Formats: sequence, structure tokens, C-alpha cells
Amino acid sequence: MRAHLGVETQHQWSELAIARRTPVLMALFSFVTLLAAHCNNSAVLPVRTAAWYAKEVATFSDTLAFVRRYLWGQESFSMSRNEPDTVKIPRAFLDRLFEAVAYAA
Repeated sequence: MRAHLGVETQHQWSELAIARRTPVLMALFSFVTLLAAHCNNSAVLPVRTAAWYAKEVATFSDTLAFVRRYLWGQESFSMSRNEPDTVKIPRAFLDRLFEAVAYAA
């Protein structure tokens, strides 16, 4: 996993903790990747680029941000009622906020 995915060396107190962490990380990576593939309607995931760093394919951070945005956009995830007459945050501002927060952490 270190060579292909860049997983860092683990620092736990016991060997059992180290033995549990790597499979859990691999399972989480696989789950996010499969969920992104399932939720994506197009063949290509959106890729976030910068002026100084051009990417041609999506990285795991792009995939994770895509899954976060997808889940946040689901109606079952929202705790607010859907009332079209009530606008507390403009949709454009909310989309920009989601875009910024999806890549944070």
C-alpha cells in the first residue's frame, strides 16, 4: 500500500493495532472508490486543478471530494425542509461553499 497509495508508516503502541489499521485503510479506500464509480454518471470524475499543478486524471482527493459533494447533495442527508419560497443561503454561494469544504481536511 505504501508504494502504490502512499500510505504512511503507522505508529501505534501494539502490533495488533498496526495489523488492524492497514486493512481498514484499504477497505475505506476501496469503498470511496467504488462509491464514486457508482454515483458518477459520466465516465470521467471532475478534476480540480490549479495554475501551478495540472492534473489529467482524478486523484483520491478528487474522488473523496466528489463523494462528499454527492452525499451532501442527497435529499435524505439534508435536515432542512424543502420550501422553495424560503431562501436563506443563495444556491450559488452554497455551491461555492460546498466546493471549498469538500476538499478541506
